[in-house]
Amino acid sequence: MSEMGLVVVGAAGRMGQTLIRAIHTMEGVRLAGAVERPQSPHLGKDAGELAGIGILNVEIGDDPLTAFARADGVLDFTTPAATVEFAGYAAQARIVHVIGTTGLSEQDERAVEAAARHATIVKSGNMSLGVNLLSVLVRQAARALDAGDFDIEILEMHHRHKVDAPSGTALLLGAAAAEGRGVRLAESSVRVRDGHTGPREAGSIGFATLRGGSVVGEHSVILAGEGERIVLSHQAEDRTIFARGAVKAALWAHGKKPGLYSMLDVLGLS
Repeated sequence: MSEMGLVVVGAAGRMGQTLIRAIHTMEGVRLAGAVERPQSPHLGKDAGELAGIGILNVEIGDDPLTAFARADGVLDFTTPAATVEFAGYAAQARIVHVIGTTGLSEQDERAVEAAARHATIVKSGNMSLGVNLLSVLVRQAARALDAGDFDIEILEMHHRHKVDAPSGTALLLGAAAAEGRGVRLAESSVRVRDGHTGPREAGSIGFATLRGGSVVGEHSVILAGEGERIVLSHQAEDRTIFARGAVKAALWAHGKKPGLYSMLDVLGLS
């Protein structure tokens, strides 16, 4: 069986370079293309050399349509606007689109869902095995512990450069907690507390966001009851876990029918 050809978009960024290194070290895949924004200072450079693994003879370009037409899939940890655009191109090319981008609006989500009618899309707020296993445990704990007795709070911290809050992973965990409680996260979440807020609303799911330094990602789901507290947590120490998860998602999706899938589907945890 031939190797799966993957395009990395946002190839010159920190995550893009991590994805290129992951592809280089994993079996069953090869780097088929590398895409950056127009006017990027990295256009024309060799993607492998930029990622520190030597020359791969894959030049960084700014034409996703051509790159996608020559590939089997695309790995995308970019921005919401770029992801929506890439989803449309992936649908035209009928290829796999793995989306790790966070901060998508409801309109963006609808555009991705529309593209999934023709592209095989795997989308997740976090691509790591540990976090997705954690989400299953959070859902089970939220279901088992009565909302009247246990309050749910989600605490997350990331590096100073992260631009969206709460993180996609925090929202993924919040959605798991809401599912366990049988409620909608949009109607139950509390994102900001400031000033005289009054007592905590029963059944709400609170979020606290920290930013600073070079933290890759830390998440804790706290279930606080009277006289006891349960903390389920995950610490990401290296971006490689997300890159390897994304490559595994692409391999899993290769040959699957078009549709919108999650990492829970990839890992058999859905």
